[in-house]
Parts: sequence; structure tokens; C-alpha cells
Amino acid sequence: MARILITSALPYINGVKHLGNLAGSMLPADVYARFQRLRGHDVLYICATDEHGTPAELAAASSDMDVRAYCDEQHDIQKRAGDGFSLSYDYFGRTSNAPNIELTQHFAAVLEEKGLIEERVEHQVFSIDDDRFLPDRYVEGTCPHCGFERARGDQCDNCGRLLEPTDLKEPYSKISGSKNLEVRETAHLHLIQTKMEGKIRAWVDASTEWPSLAKSIAYKWLDEGLRDRSITRDLKWGVPVAKDGVARPGFETKVFYVWFDAPIGYIGATWEWAEANNGDWESWWRTDKGADDVTYVQFMGKDNVAFHTVSFPATILGSEEPWKSVDKLKAFNWLTWYGGKFSTSENRGVFMDQALDILPGDYWRWYLTANAPEGSDSAFTWDHFQSLINKDLADVLGNYVNRVLRFNKSRFEAVVPAGGEWGEHEDWLAGEMDARLKSAAENFEAMEFRKAAGDVRAIWALGNEYLTRAEPWTKFKTDPDAAAIGVRTALNFMTVMAKIAQPVIPNAAATILDALGIAEDERAWPQGEAKTLLTALPTGQSVEPPEVLFKKIEEADIEAWSERFGGAEG
Repeated sequence: MARILITSALPYINGVKHLGNLAGSMLPADVYARFQRLRGHDVLYICATDEHGTPAELAAASSDMDVRAYCDEQHDIQKRAGDGFSLSYDYFGRTSNAPNIELTQHFAAVLEEKGLIEERVEHQVFSIDDDRFLPDRYVEGTCPHCGFERARGDQCDNCGRLLEPTDLKEPYSKISGSKNLEVRETAHLHLIQTKMEGKIRAWVDASTEWPSLAKSIAYKWLDEGLRDRSITRDLKWGVPVAKDGVARPGFETKVFYVWFDAPIGYIGATWEWAEANNGDWESWWRTDKGADDVTYVQFMGKDNVAFHTVSFPATILGSEEPWKSVDKLKAFNWLTWYGGKFSTSENRGVFMDQALDILPGDYWRWYLTANAPEGSDSAFTWDHFQSLINKDLADVLGNYVNRVLRFNKSRFEAVVPAGGEWGEHEDWLAGEMDARLKSAAENFEAMEFRKAAGDVRAIWALGNEYLTRAEPWTKFKTDPDAAAIGVRTALNFMTVMAKIAQPVIPNAAATILDALGIAEDERAWPQGEAKTLLTALPTGQSVEPPEVLFKKIEEADIEAWSERFGGAEG
């Protein structure tokens, strides 16, 4: 039994996440966690809300709420959204909670002792009209490298170059739009990443289990040359710049930068899990406490990769303490909305809470896994969503379950029928199933989710092809025993179809397994000889058809949703 630590990029506290956020981090992490649990491994899946920084302050102010109360409310909303999509976090913590505060201050102190943090006076943009220093992302302007007019003060989304706010041409405040800006001196702590460049490059070189997307982003940053980065900000809401409860002189009104404390939140949330469950968080995170046998797997969108392959490793490796670093980093491209970005203000796209208003979570889980943005960006369209759901879930899986269980109820009194002998059709099914099960397990293990979903779909299709070959409906009239072996094999194969669907569509899979009378402790990933799997159900066992598993999406639905959420013209 392996020990597997899984984290997905922390969703920011400000607002419910859209389907692209779900597809690029939280959902694939959950699919992988569920698969590994089904294989019998010891899995700990950790996530948390990322709660610090200017956006949280501004959102709280616009809601006329205290920022802590605002974050309390939003954390609960995001947890409910995750529950609605059956995200099986072992713990969903918060970066504003005490463990993360203590750990962040600890890392800062240790890094300074190692000569990797320096106090420097820097020039930062101050908005006179807003009466505040502007964090990097709240200064926008024209990129000096590519001319993109909406570049942020930390990075240009068009060319990907790292920036400083003072690099921008024609800068303005994103908060108010004011161009009444000036550059003022302010003291901040800087993480001296330049001293870590060799160590980080060697670590990336040694990381053999990353997809090419993650490695290419890491090398891009390294090849451009690492820059020392400020890790504090002139803000009120965040982790205080303090040591042993005492504020650093001159930093009483400053906090740590959200991108310094947020990745540490993975460890902090694990600490929270341990406190809530009488567990040992250090055995998952410190190699001197047992974490040397842990495989650590991270999931994130491509825009988060650089921080997890450079900045967070600079913290972990720079401390020279025995912290567990990532083994496998699965990076995703973007899910786009008709080729463009999701946007709340422009009524473009569906967000997690809205999606659940339309359809249950399994519909979305299947679509987003089967259409995962792995090799390139994936475009969401209503027509594609309708086609995939109707074909895969309603026609291939749902129709098979409905046909077999209802026929069995009408002809064999809703029990697994006896009679009939194993024959050529069953031999064919067993051979085809073996190869497909092996491929599905390999692709889930490799985190190739589109391929894994394709294998699951292909196994479902095998069931329908078997029915075409065995023809139990036709044979019942002249040879009930031949019909019985056909139905009995189809029922056993249905257990396989449901078990392998559990990582992606857990609720529908549970409904099928409940109908077949499969106990909770008998729902592991199917392993063993195909013939054994296809003869496992005892004859005479009751099997009752459930309600329709998946309703088809109609043209009227698409029209209504397009009008509500926008589409190509939205």
C-alpha cells in the first residue's frame, strides 16, 4: 500500500470558481485520489481556500463586510460547491488559519537565517486617488515587451514575461482606473531567488515525472533568469510579518505576500486535518518524520506552474529543512468558453454553483474529464457538451443499465439468473475486457485523463456490443438458458462498468452498484482474471433497476442555457 499526498491549486477566496478552474485542478485531483483509493492505497487529498491579498480586502469592502467575516462566508460557499461536485477532499482548509500563519512566519525566519531574505527599499507604485500602494496585479498598463495593453504589474498574460509594476507603460490603477500614480519608496523583504537558481534547476532536472507542459514552463523561467522577489506587501489583511509573536520593526503595517504564504497553505491545511482527525501531519510532510515514503502529487493550471516549480521550491529547498517536495506535477492548459475566457462581467461561461443549478455534478465531471485540457486548451461549447453527455452517459452507459436490469426484472424476476453455459461470446467479452481494463488503469495512473475516460467509454461500449452478440432478448423465446447466461454475464459486466466509472462519476456508479447489491467494501477497482470478474455475482441475488441514470439534454435546454449564460456571441 503506497502513501500518496495529493494537493490541487488553492481556489482563491474571492468568488465561486468557474468550470475552467474545476477542470484544471480540483476535479482531476479528485479523480486521481478516487482511483488510488480504489486501488487500495493510503491517500490524503488536501485543499484550502487562498484567502489573503488585496482582492479579498476589496471584495469585503464592496460587500460592506469585515474581511474575516467575508472570508468565512466565502469559504463555506466554496466548500458547498466542492461538495456538490463530490470532491472528496480529506480536508479543505484555510490559509488564514493559525497553522498556516505559524508555518509562514517559520519559513521566513529560517530563510533569513540562511541568507535568502533581505530587507530592501524598493520603488512601488502608489495611487494618490486610492490612497494606497498598489499590489502588482492592481497596476495595469502596456507591456514593454509585446505591447499588450492589459498587462498586469507582475506578468503579461499575452507574452508570459515576468514584470514589475514600474516596467509598465501608461500604468493605471485597476481599482479605480486612476492614472494619478507616483512611485514611492517602501521597505520590503525579498526572497533571494538568484542564490537558489542552480539548486532549483538541478531539482527540476531530476523531476522525471512531470508532463512536458510543466517542465517547459519551469525551464522558461529558469532560462530567463530568476529574479529576487518581494515577499511582503503594504496591506492589512494577511500573515503578519512577525517572529515569535513580535512584529518586525518597521513592518507593523505590512503582511507577507499572498504568493509566499499560499503554497505553504498545503502544509498548513494538512496540519488542520491532523488537528481535526487526530492525525500526524508531519509524517506526510517531513522526511525525517516518515514522509520519505510519500509520493506527493500536485494538480494545477498552467498559470500556476511557475510559482510551484520556482517560488515555492525556493522556500522549501532554501530552508534546508527536511520538507517533502513534489514528485509528480500535473499541469493543465485552459478550458475556454467558445475559444475565449470565462467572464462573470461579460456573462460568459458557467460557474460551479450555476452548473449545479442546471444538472447534477456527474454530468459535468464526465464532460470535463473526457474533454480535459491536457495537450492543449479545450473549448467548451453547449453543442459539444450536449453531444458528449447524450452519447456517452445516456446512450452508452445509461441505456445499457436500463435495458439489462428492466429485461432481467420482466423475464427473470429481478434476480441474477441461473442456467446457461459460458461460451464464445463470453470468451470474446473476457478477452476484450482484459486489455481495456489494463489500459484504463495505466492511463489513470499516468494521469492521462482524456485517455482514461476514453478507455472507460470503450469498456461501456463493449457491454453494448456483447448484448448485440449474445441477443438475450431474442433467445429468451426459444432458449431461456442462453438468455440467462447472456443476462447474467451482462449483469456481472455491469459491475465492472460501474466500478471503473467511480473515479469520474461516483454518484451514478454508486447507484448502479447499489442496484446490483454490491457492498461498500466490495467496490475496489476490478482486478483478477476476467472470467472470475464476469461470474462474481451469486445467482439468485436480487438486482433492481434504478431510476433513469441520465436524462438526455434537449435542444430546448441548449437554447435556454445559451440565453442565460452566453455562447459564441455572449
